[in-house]
Amino acid sequence: MTPRRKRLTAVVLVLVGVSIATGLALRAFRDNVVLYFTPAEVAQGKANGKRAFRLGGMVLKGSVVRQPGSLTLRFDVTDYIRTLTVNYTGVLPDLFREGQGVVVHGSLANGEFMADEVLAKHDEKYMPRDIAGKIAPPPGVNP
Repeated sequence: MTPRRKRLTAVVLVLVGVSIATGLALRAFRDNVVLYFTPAEVAQGKANGKRAFRLGGMVLKGSVVRQPGSLTLRFDVTDYIRTLTVNYTGVLPDLFREGQGVVVHGSLANGEFMADEVLAKHDEKYMPRDIAGKIAPPPGVNP
């Protein structure tokens, strides 16, 4: 092999190696991405029910129902367009309450959201503008 051919072979092998590494990294990122949806987006079918995702919105007032003697509860999350029932078993964050923003992580099962983590938001004014705009109450609705 000539020196020119050796250099060309080395460059091609490096490019193939970098391409393989990039492909594996992108695949790992895709598998670990957790998407965020509102109840209206879930109703539109944007969320894949088989894969875990985050659901965000406001806890509907009067919707929290606890099972006596257990850590299991149900509550409704709304974006003031649609409402989705959430089932959760575990200890809730201190800031969790009705009428407050919440993000829950889990997946859909039988039309309900089965949460494995609940994150309470301090206040909706700390949300990114595009997310806050998705769950803002319509005019005349008092959250």
